Amino acid sequence: DEATDPSTSEENWECIQRFCEQVNADTEGPLFALRLLAHKIQSPQEGEALHALTVLETCVNNCGDRFHSEMAKFRFLNELIKVLSPKYYGIWSSEKVKSRVTEVIFSWTVWFPQEVKIQDAYQMLKKQGIVKEDPKLPEDKILPPPSPRPQNSVFDTDEEKSKLLARLLKSSHPEDLQAANRLIQSVIKEEQEKSAQVSRRVNTISEVSENVRRMDELLEDYRRHELSPADQETLQALFQRCEKLRPLLFRLASEAVADEEALAEILQASDKLSWALGQCRQVVAGQ
Repeated sequence: DEATDPSTSEENWECIQRFCEQVNADTEGPLFALRLLAHKIQSPQEGEALHALTVLETCVNNCGDRFHSEMAKFRFLNELIKVLSPKYYGIWSSEKVKSRVTEVIFSWTVWFPQEVKIQDAYQMLKKQGIVKEDPKLPEDKILPPPSPRPQNSVFDTDEEKSKLLARLLKSSHPEDLQAANRLIQSVIKEEQEKSAQVSRRVNTISEVSENVRRMDELLEDYRRHELSPADQETLQALFQRCEKLRPLLFRLASEAVADEEALAEILQASDKLSWALGQCRQVVAGQ
């Protein structure tokens, strides 16, 4: 509601950024976000609809594949089409909103050529005469307007890339703006890959810690001959899972060679895992 407040003429980038963060944090964030955005884009208040379209474009630029997959479904595309269709809201939607919606859908046919449903939806609009001709995408808006960059982005840490981007964005030449677009896309991909690496590391180390703790408890009972057949099966399953986690930790270590703190954390988890596996072999063999 704050990000699409029709009483404000300027975009509230802080709210839009928080909205994007929530979309990324929630498993079903893209689904819920697109339902909310569809409702706002269909608003009879022009300002609210235009703000919602800005939020939508920013999400496309910041929320990754899960959002793209959900937005490319007919379920959402049909809600956008309703804004243009005279059978639905097109009779009272403002020309500015309809023009922007058309531009958004057309831009997706350019940026996501692999999404067949987007292509089909746009061609249907042209066949029905709702879209007379392809809109001309502004040269200075090759990507959706980006939300404020998070701290510690590649542009904050790589001075050379930051200077190059600033120079390209100041240029009036279309080829420089296209180069800026490619640079932004490559950096977004790089940051998404880094985020995925961090997520894999945190999840794997957490699983190692929990498995080692549980294995220690079962081994203690095993030493006292108090392990039930069901617990023995659990211990065996834990042992097998921990064996599979070892090569995963090695891969994570190779990814984190440049990050001393992360590497130390992974190696510590690896040591705990090796010790637990060794204890399990020793205790079971001894019994």
